[in-house]
Amino acid sequence: MTSLPLIGITLDSEEPGGYSKMPWYALRQNYCDSISQAGGLPVALPHEPDLAEAYLDRIKGLVITGGAFDVDPALFGAETRHETVKLKSRRTAFELAIVRGAVERDMPVLGICGGQQLLNVALGGTLIQHIPDEVADCLAHEQPNPRTEPGHDVVVTEGTLLHRIAGKTRIPVNSAHHQAVKAVAPGAVVDAVADDGVIEGIEMPGKRFCLGVQWHPEYHISPADTALFDAFMKACRE
Repeated sequence: MTSLPLIGITLDSEEPGGYSKMPWYALRQNYCDSISQAGGLPVALPHEPDLAEAYLDRIKGLVITGGAFDVDPALFGAETRHETVKLKSRRTAFELAIVRGAVERDMPVLGICGGQQLLNVALGGTLIQHIPDEVADCLAHEQPNPRTEPGHDVVVTEGTLLHRIAGKTRIPVNSAHHQAVKAVAPGAVVDAVADDGVIEGIEMPGKRFCLGVQWHPEYHISPADTALFDAFMKACRE
């Protein structure tokens, strides 16, 4: 049997309450299921910034997950913080360290939802802190219907890696975010946009696989989502 590539998946973290009276980590099972179904060996990554390089020495690919929190606006030069912004500083410190290390090594990276936002900041871009305040007539990016259903479509940019993966210029996606990419990081390009102009996907040309999507492909809303994980895993085996 061919050895399975070890794929690091970042965890979310919660304060005491609910599952435990002590601080605890969390990760939806469908993140891990998507990696294993695509032929990888998923491993969860605790928030230890000093161990980022040690993790990178062992894994073959990196998935930056989403979560109900935001990157500190000070990290991309903002002088104010929107009242809706919720921080998880240790998680962000770890993710910045491991993403930058992965990109430097040209290791495959897939950023999902908040993971795309983190990827853009790590590479030098900025974020919209609250879409309804900055985008006129915006779509419902925090969709009212279940995440297992589409919330809106995105238009995929022809000629991009995402377009080669999806094979279409328009795909349905789910949507669970109040922030988005604002200024795209130097060297990155936009590969998907919602009908209201909100950036839904970015990628780094010239890298083996460095791509972020604003939706949650681990729910496999469309064949494009499954194809995305398959393409990521293919890059991790190369």
